[in-house]
Amino acid sequence: MESTSAFIDAKINELGDWRGKTFAKVRAIIHKADPEIVEEWKWMGTPVFSHEGIVCTGETYKSVVKLTFAKGAALPDPSGLFNSSLEGNVRRAIDIHEGDKINEAALKDLIRAAVALNLDLKTAKAKPKPKPKPVSSKQAD
Repeated sequence: MESTSAFIDAKINELGDWRGKTFAKVRAIIHKADPEIVEEWKWMGTPVFSHEGIVCTGETYKSVVKLTFAKGAALPDPSGLFNSSLEGNVRRAIDIHEGDKINEAALKDLIRAAVALNLDLKTAKAKPKPKPKPVSSKQAD
């Protein structure tokens, strides 16, 4: 059985144009930002980058390479990388067109922020919830 990385490599090679080169560059930036990122292959062929939950997906279309951040609406984006799916309450995306320059430092910051959010959410779920105080059976006079 082929590894997920091999599937992604094949997808990049299959594209054979600016989209493949752009996706390969973005993939490398993602791994530089967080060496613990796990590559997954979901939803009938969508590359997914995860660390304690989905960080982002990477998709290629005819005129765009798209990175969709699962919890993008909750992430700081001081460099304004998000330029797609801005109307939703949860996701945000970055559409990269042919010839666009990639702000590597800002993308790394965004990846790290998404990982930090996933880790924070995992920690919050792991904390035991406080037990409710017992209700007194005494009635007030």
